[in-house]
Amino acid sequence: MKIRFEHDDTLQDEIDVVVRASSQNDKARTLIEYVKRFKQESSKIVPVKTIDRIVIIKVEDIILADVQKDTLTIETVNDQYIMQERLYKFMQKLPSELFVQVSKHAVINIDYLIALEDSFAGAMTARLEKNLRTNISRKFLGELEKHLGL
Repeated sequence: MKIRFEHDDTLQDEIDVVVRASSQNDKARTLIEYVKRFKQESSKIVPVKTIDRIVIIKVEDIILADVQKDTLTIETVNDQYIMQERLYKFMQKLPSELFVQVSKHAVINIDYLIALEDSFAGAMTARLEKNLRTNISRKFLGELEKHLGL
């Protein structure tokens, strides 16, 4: 990879980043995503609105978020929270470096992943701390493997 700086007075306070490659391969896409996230303030806390209160949770304490029907369950190191929110909306609050979607209904914090185990029909199960488990669908397995550097 070559990196160079070009001075351009026409940009004023903006920065223009161009990624050049022979094709838009995984490395190029990863670099583009990294640049997009550069300097974005990733919040270290997430507000969770339960039935009777709003709880502030540290992002690093979240192990698993799982939705069943209309109920989102958030498993943390110390507690479990139940709220009414869509998984995709909750995922927008989480840093993509730590969290990866493993099925239509679950997202995990890879820092708490202990093992990946074979399951039924070619799928896998993620074994997490606190003796938690969730199914990994084949559709999301590739993204998880990429996240783990496999």
